[in-house]
Amino acid sequence: MRSALPFESLWAFYLVAETGSLSAAAAALGVTQPAVSKRLRDLEALLGCALVRRGANALSLTEPGRRFAEELGDGFGKLQAATQHLRSAPKPLRIRAYTTWALRWLIPRLPDFRQHHPGIDVEVSTSTAAVDLAREGVDAAVSTAPHDLPPSPTARRLQPVVVAPFSVPSLARTWCPGQPGYRLLGSKVRRLDWPMWLRANGMAAGAEPLLFESTTLAIQAALEGLGIVICAPGYVRSEVTSGRLVALPGKALRTGDCYWLILPAGRLDIPLQIFADWLEGEASTEGDRPFGTTLPS
Repeated sequence: MRSALPFESLWAFYLVAETGSLSAAAAALGVTQPAVSKRLRDLEALLGCALVRRGANALSLTEPGRRFAEELGDGFGKLQAATQHLRSAPKPLRIRAYTTWALRWLIPRLPDFRQHHPGIDVEVSTSTAAVDLAREGVDAAVSTAPHDLPPSPTARRLQPVVVAPFSVPSLARTWCPGQPGYRLLGSKVRRLDWPMWLRANGMAAGAEPLLFESTTLAIQAALEGLGIVICAPGYVRSEVTSGRLVALPGKALRTGDCYWLILPAGRLDIPLQIFADWLEGEASTEGDRPFGTTLPS
C-alpha cells in the first residue's frame, strides 16, 4: 500500500513555487527556512525526482517541478472552493421548545414556512429546562413565562396560554367535577392548570390530577379514555374536529402566562429574523382566540 503524500510538504512546495523564495514560503507557513528545505527534500525523495534547482543565491523549478506546481494549484484551488462552499452552505435554524407546543403547534405550521422560505430549514429540539442559547448551540427558544415578565430582555411575546378540558365523548356525556371515576389528566410542567380552571369555573376540586411528563402524554391518555385532559384547545383541534375528543362545559381559562420567543442579543441573522417575524405573524393571526378557543368576556 502506497504512503499518502504529506500535505505539509505539498503545501510548502506550492508556496515555494508561487513565491520563488524559501524565506517567503517559510514566513507564510510560520516555520523556519531550514524546515521548508527539509519538507522539499522529503517530497523529492518520496517522488523520486528533483522539483527545484538550488543555486547559491537563487532557486528555480525544474520542468517536472513546474508541471507539478501547476497541477497542485488546480487541486488547492478546488480544495479552497469546496471549503468556501461548505462554510457558506445554509445551516438549519435550531429552535428549542416544549414538546407539546413543538408537536402540536409549531411543526404543523412549518410546511407553510417552508413553502414561503424554501431556503431556510428549521431543526426543532425539545426541553422544559431553562435555556442558554450560546451554551446549548440553539438559535432561539420558545418557553412560557408570565405575560408581564419576559424570560429574557430579548424575548418577544407570542400568545397567551389558554387551557380548557377535553375528553372522549363517552366521558363528556356524564362528567361531573369532583365525583369519583373522572380522572383529571395534566402535565407536571403545568400542574396548576386544573386547580385554576376549576376555581375560575366555580367547580370543586376532586382527587389530585394525574400528571404526566408532558401534555402530549396526557392528551394521549385522554384519547384512550383514561380521563379528562386540560390543555390549550389548539393542541387538540384535529381531535375535536374528528370527534375523537369533545370540549367539556365551562369557560376556557387565560392562565396569565404567555408563550415567549427567546432570541439572542444583538443583530439577528437574516434567516432567524425571517423566522421570528413569521412566528409572530402566525401567533397574531389568532388574535384574542388563542389556539382557536373562545375566551370569557
